Amino acid sequence: MTLSKNLKELCETAVKLGAAEAKVIKASDVMVRDWVRLKCQYGCDGYGKRLTCPPYSPAPEQMRRILSGYSSAILLRFEPSWENVHRVVARLEREAFLSGYYSALGLASGPCPFCTKCNLKSWSHPERARPSMEACGIDVYATARGAGFTIEVVKRRKEKPKYFGLLLAV
Repeated sequence: MTLSKNLKELCETAVKLGAAEAKVIKASDVMVRDWVRLKCQYGCDGYGKRLTCPPYSPAPEQMRRILSGYSSAILLRFEPSWENVHRVVARLEREAFLSGYYSALGLASGPCPFCTKCNLKSWSHPERARPSMEACGIDVYATARGAGFTIEVVKRRKEKPKYFGLLLAV
């Protein structure tokens, strides 16, 4: 595989695209837990309403198999704008692909922001829409903390959440 950029350069690209911070992590440090997807099913009013969310997204057991095919990933932290996460992750995935990381795969956080109502029969924005990490069973809190990021549960509406994205690279 001929790579025109290394992973640290892709982290710099992520920041230029709009991430607040990006770090290279081991793919094995991405924590997948079965209960995370259940929180989508039994805690989110968007369950079943978008193709990037359960039950349409990869299930935790599939995500574990997918992760086993990668050795490295890039974890991205964003300031409070979840729509930006999807845009940046999709653009970074494309940049990684063009740089020689042909297996690059991006995951965002939260529901896809591109359509008011998702057409559940076909993709309206396949070039930008990415599955939510949570929808795939990724424990974002444990993964982010393991990478050295600070992340806490938002307890009040005036508090600003931290959003994360993930690029599986090699």
